[in-house]
Amino acid sequence: MKCPYCTHLENRVIDSRINKDKTIIRRRRECSSCEQRFTTYERIELMLPMLIKKDGRREAWDRGKIIAGLEKACEKLPVSMTDIDAFVDRIELRLQDVGGKEVPTSQIGEWIMEDLPSLDEVAYVRFASVYRQFKDVNEFMDELKNFLDKPSGKL
Repeated sequence: MKCPYCTHLENRVIDSRINKDKTIIRRRRECSSCEQRFTTYERIELMLPMLIKKDGRREAWDRGKIIAGLEKACEKLPVSMTDIDAFVDRIELRLQDVGGKEVPTSQIGEWIMEDLPSLDEVAYVRFASVYRQFKDVNEFMDELKNFLDKPSGKL
């Protein structure tokens, strides 16, 4: 592991901890050269299908993009990074369960729209406003009405 401070390749692990779900290992390291400390995370690399964008391009799964979108939707809301990570973990599991080689990004967007109210209802409305690309206020109001008409919808 290359030191982020001096780029030296030798370091030692000072501490290792496993998260509560036992899916990520956090390692605290110290560089042998500059003695700076840094943290690394290990996660199982999943073989996930390629994503098909709306314009037909193929793209590899990027967990960071989903997290960034959810962070934006959850900004200034009482939603922790742990909750967002667990949410994305569930999306990744669904992707694995599909079993195909390719999945349209629209399918992932729909999964997020289905599950997001359980994370935070305001985040759902924020995400929907970007994901659905409403043309006007009436389309936005229709989405809200549909959400409120569902048994779980309660703003």
